Amino acid sequence: MRKFIGTILLIMMMTFVFASFAYAQENTAAADQGGGGLQNIAELVFGSGLVKWFKDGGWAMWPILFLAIYGLAYIIWKFIALLTGKVNLNAFLNKIVPLIKDKKYEEAKEIASKTRGPVASIIYAGLEKIDKGIDAVDEAIENASMIEMSYLEKGFIELSTSITLAPMLGFLGTVAGMITAFDSIAAARAVDATIVATGIKIALVTTEAGLIVAIPVQFFNNVFMTMVDGIVIDMQRASEKVTEILAESIGTKK
Repeated sequence: MRKFIGTILLIMMMTFVFASFAYAQENTAAADQGGGGLQNIAELVFGSGLVKWFKDGGWAMWPILFLAIYGLAYIIWKFIALLTGKVNLNAFLNKIVPLIKDKKYEEAKEIASKTRGPVASIIYAGLEKIDKGIDAVDEAIENASMIEMSYLEKGFIELSTSITLAPMLGFLGTVAGMITAFDSIAAARAVDATIVATGIKIALVTTEAGLIVAIPVQFFNNVFMTMVDGIVIDMQRASEKVTEILAESIGTKK
């Protein structure tokens, strides 16, 4: 499932990149004709005002748009991954604990194997070592927890990339716009608001675009971190409860 989602997201991103290059080339070739076919489609889908705002930002808007799609793709993937990884802890333990108390370990393992998420995975890993004693169970659960934590942390680097680079590209566009404005002043040898307006507008639009991308991605990044913390707490509670019951069932004190 994870590989399938990753493949779909990769295809979407590559399609967007190729479409961006095609649009840029067509827009350059048809500049004197008032725009190209892809621009007309974009105006139909997103509105002429948004397309004009995008064009006013200049070249920096393209990498910012790419980061927006990149961040959105990982937001969707991370949301699905965390949503499918979350289980009802109490309901899960209510099924597992009575079986462990009755020493029906195979049935408990079967339930854990059929339950999605990291909580069930670490319990299954522990039950696999039940014949080797409680110490082996503890070690298996600890090792499985480390592996599951690495899975839970996936995607945060990519989200941080969008959060960091989008404003930086916006500021780079701001610098480029201000350079354009000062070049216009130097060429005109006079200060006139109409002369510098274009460069300043580029500067403001790119800064705005960078923040528009970074702020919502940062919000979802924080939400996902909270969700991961909740899953980690469930993993700790489940492991403590199961190892305690196993110790009593085996007849060995921790």
